[in-house]
Amino acid sequence: MSAKPEVIIYTDGACSGNPGPGGWAAYLEFNGKSKTISGSDKETTNNRMEMMAVIKALQALKKPCLVNIHSDSALIINAFTQNWIGNWIRKGWKKADNKPVENKDLWEEMLSVMEKHQVKWTKVKGHSTDEKNNLVDKLAVEASKSVAM
Repeated sequence: MSAKPEVIIYTDGACSGNPGPGGWAAYLEFNGKSKTISGSDKETTNNRMEMMAVIKALQALKKPCLVNIHSDSALIINAFTQNWIGNWIRKGWKKADNKPVENKDLWEEMLSVMEKHQVKWTKVKGHSTDEKNNLVDKLAVEASKSVAM
């Protein structure tokens, strides 16, 4: 049995106004090759675009992979590395303050597309010196502007 392919993914979301027109982007790297994907929504939030970038990147993978997702979204990173998501599910999708978790639909979709992959989460500093993070930030902002007109 062959090992799962290793894929590096960078994701970002952007929103002009919150809510407002938004964009998402992802950079995928596998075996020395790379590609970018992006999209937009006319009326959304920054968190929804951050989540959509992860979902669309994972959906782009054709078979189960070892995936290292790099994101500057503390919400997404903490949801998985600090098991916030497990706590939310146990509490019926309620946060520590007993308020409903926002964007439950996208969290559930993210969990669903993650199922066949082994995912590692890496926090990156936004708007810093990470070239790939800066690339997806630029693409997400461009995507958000494409629907803002």
